[in-house]
Amino acid sequence: MTESGSLSTVFFSLFFPLSPGAAGVLVGHPFDTVKVRLQVQSVDKPLYRGTYHCFQSIIRQESVFGLYKGIGSPMMGLTFINAIVFGVQGNTMRLLGVDTPANQFFAGAAAGAIQCVICCPMELAKTRMQMQGTGEKKSTRKLYKNSLDCLARIYNREGLRGVNRGMVTTLIRETPGFGVYFLSYDVLTRSLGCEPDDRFMIPKLLFAGGMAGIASWLSTYPVDVIKSRLQADGVGGVNQYSSIADCVRQSVRREGYMVFTRGLTSTLLRAFPVNAATFATVTLILMYARGVEVGPKDCEPVQPSHHAQIQQQAQPSSL
Repeated sequence: MTESGSLSTVFFSLFFPLSPGAAGVLVGHPFDTVKVRLQVQSVDKPLYRGTYHCFQSIIRQESVFGLYKGIGSPMMGLTFINAIVFGVQGNTMRLLGVDTPANQFFAGAAAGAIQCVICCPMELAKTRMQMQGTGEKKSTRKLYKNSLDCLARIYNREGLRGVNRGMVTTLIRETPGFGVYFLSYDVLTRSLGCEPDDRFMIPKLLFAGGMAGIASWLSTYPVDVIKSRLQADGVGGVNQYSSIADCVRQSVRREGYMVFTRGLTSTLLRAFPVNAATFATVTLILMYARGVEVGPKDCEPVQPSHHAQIQQQAQPSSL
């Protein structure tokens, strides 16, 4: 990859995600709120019977804005996470030298692990905000004014350890999850034959991106349930879980192994359209940008191996 190609990758990873990425957050956040509510609700006094009932209840009790609680956190972290993921994944692929499915997995895993530095505090604030004022249209007691206030208050009470609550589970989720994400996208685009001059290229990219998102979530979803419970724990001042193992033990003992599928429906409903749009849009924009720099004619790939071009720029979402 040329130096100019590398610079274009960094440029678009910083600024371009604000369009498809922000749109993805706006469309997908209500599903994420439903997912979190279902994951952490009490088994003794459940508020929601399922995905649809949860949607209905939140809108009826808290208005449509209830579905968007905590959206400030992912919006703020969007550019930073995409910049880290693009940079780490692209540089790892260059270091590995050969564009293979296995290398795509390792590069994606490296990107997933490093972006946890931003992702974990961001999701902590998001989860706390999503749980605040459950069932209330106007909360009488607001613990947090917004996402930044949430992190500031947690830091003042618990220090850095509190801000990074759930870091281990985030690492366990994101590292293999991003690996599966890039691997799935790579395998699918190779199998479907996503050539630049193929008139069905965009539908193929959309399908590959959507299925990659679903595969990624399915591969690590049980860990996400535990992460959500740990990050929501202690909101009322009392910690229910002493560790990851304790959270797993208590959850399985009280709810059985099906606890690890809580909120899965809303997650998959969000995963396909959001990741389809994000993967396809970012891939096409980056290909176009490099085409302008190098100056190919019509739909010629910029480099001999167009797959190295498409796969290295695959864009992950939004755990």
